[in-house]
This record gives sequence, C-alpha cells and structure tokens, in this order.
Amino acid sequence: MNVTDFNFELPPELIAQDPLEDRSASRLLVLDKKTGEMEHRHFRDILHYLKKGDCLVINDTKVIPARLMGHKVGTDAGIEVLLLKRKSDNVWETLVKPGKKMKVGAEVSFGDGLLKGKVIDVVDEGNRLIQFEYDGIFEEILDKLGQMPLPPYITHQLKDKNRYQTVYAKHEGSAAAPTAGLHFTKELLQEIEDMGVKIAHVTLHVGLGTFRPVKVDTIENHHMHSEFYIVEESEAKKINDTKADGGRVICVGTTSCRTLESATGDDGILKAGSGWTEIFIYPGYKFKILDCLITNFHLPESTLVMLVSALAGREHILNAYQEAIKERYRFFSFGDAMFIH
Repeated sequence: MNVTDFNFELPPELIAQDPLEDRSASRLLVLDKKTGEMEHRHFRDILHYLKKGDCLVINDTKVIPARLMGHKVGTDAGIEVLLLKRKSDNVWETLVKPGKKMKVGAEVSFGDGLLKGKVIDVVDEGNRLIQFEYDGIFEEILDKLGQMPLPPYITHQLKDKNRYQTVYAKHEGSAAAPTAGLHFTKELLQEIEDMGVKIAHVTLHVGLGTFRPVKVDTIENHHMHSEFYIVEESEAKKINDTKADGGRVICVGTTSCRTLESATGDDGILKAGSGWTEIFIYPGYKFKILDCLITNFHLPESTLVMLVSALAGREHILNAYQEAIKERYRFFSFGDAMFIH
C-alpha cells in the first residue's frame, strides 16, 4: 500500500491554531464505519451516541513542558532540546536543534545554569542522550523552564498551558497530548458516567513519533517509535467485562486504541500490565477489542489517517475528510472531532 493513497489537499486556514474556550463546543462529524453515512453534530452531542453498558477508554497521560531553550556552554549558540523519553533518573533521550552543534561531550545550559546537560551518546535518527545536572526536583525545574511542546503546525503561542492537557491528565510523561481527549469537560464525563457508561483509564506516554512523517513509499516498510503504556488490573477488568456483557469498547483517541490493541491477545482478552508498543495499525488490520473511536482530524499521509482507515475503510475516511473540508471543520490538535461507530 502506498503512502500517497492517504493524501488529501487541506487548505492551511483549516489548521486550528487556538483551542476553543469551551472544550465541548467543538464540532463532531459522526461516521458510520459500515455504510460511510455521516452526520454533523457538536461534541457534547456524543451523549446521543453512547449507551448504558458501553465503556469509554481514556488515556490519562500528562504532557510535560518538554521543550527547553538554552545555549551551548562556552558559546552563545542557541540550543533547543525536546525531551522524548526518560532513560533513567537524570538521562533523557532528546531531539536537539541544531544537532550538529551538540556532539558527544558538548554541554548545554538552561535558565542561567539552573539546569545543565551533557550529551553522552547519539542514538537512533540522531537523537541525543543527555545527562542532566541540577539542584532540587527535576519536575519543578522543568515546570519553571520548559514550554509545552506544541506540534510544528501550531504557530500561535498557547496562553494557558492547561489547554494542551486533558481534564483527566494524571501521569506525567508525554511529549504530546492525546488530543481527542481535549474535547471533554469534567461535567460531560460526569453525564456520561451517570448514563451508565463505564470510564476506563489507561496510560500511554505519547512520543514524538506522533509528529514524524512516513518517509517510505510503501507503508508496510514504516517503523513506529516505541511508546510506554500501562493497563491496570481494575481497568482491564472493566473493559473485558464490557465485552463479555455485549457492550461496546469506545476508545478516546488513537493512543487509547493502540494501547488496547497492543495489550489484547488473539483471544480478545485485554491483559493488565505495562510495556513498550510499536504497533502500527493500517488497512488490513483486524481489531481485537475496539468497537468505536473518538478521534480528531489528522495530517495527510500520517500513520493516524492510516489507523482510522483501518477501522472505517480508506474510502469512507477520505470521503469524510472531504466533507469536513467542505464544511470548514477545524483540523489537527486543537481542531474538531470525529466519532467512528
């Protein structure tokens, strides 16, 4: 299958640059995955499409302010460091710009020396392992010095850091938000629970792979970056019980989907535990546990468009995207949503 099979023309002005004031006021395109039929609603109307006995699965990862601006020690060269993956207490895998200035042994300083780092290795795709030095608690220093790592297609400054977090964000570790969850308010989640819909929490720390373009022509040759996930025993039981009782498992976002599909055996039973996943879902994939998906509108030729095409069919997805473009839906992280059922 060719990467160009998942291309579409998106007018740049449809890329949402700012979040809406009211999270649940975004628009919702409802897509029937079997027939391709569509409805236009608002996100809070999701209540009409959920029913008692369903289970909504949310990813409770929390984005860390992972973007650090500093300078190379001994020079005035500006250096940008994006934290990707914690390797040990003080060592992180990072993306460094400009990388060529930061060879092994080079040092970088942030916030007048409040935080210092030294490149100790160069790993896959030129990423740097940096060992950090600081006094105090790393997370507190990061909160003071770091910026939210917004995707490259968002050029506006984010006024409120919390708008790039879900209202249920809990476990720190992501370099990007699980953006389908940004549409939920605490009140809406309470209404959903009051309807008799279970809410199950899983954790997948979103890595930079979420922004990485597919650089191969044949999608089967693409390699996904690994991301760490956790499924607790209590949450696995909620999800397995839902399936056993004939309810639907509805994932909020592609990250929840990938967590469940990674941790579910061929017998359709979700197993509790933690680990690293490199699962790549594209058309031809047979879903083991997911029934429905709440998701945003994704980049052309991205692994995320391929995932939703695996669920609803490439033709239905591309038709829905054309409809969304015609109706001036807002795209990407701060954009509108789609419910595939």
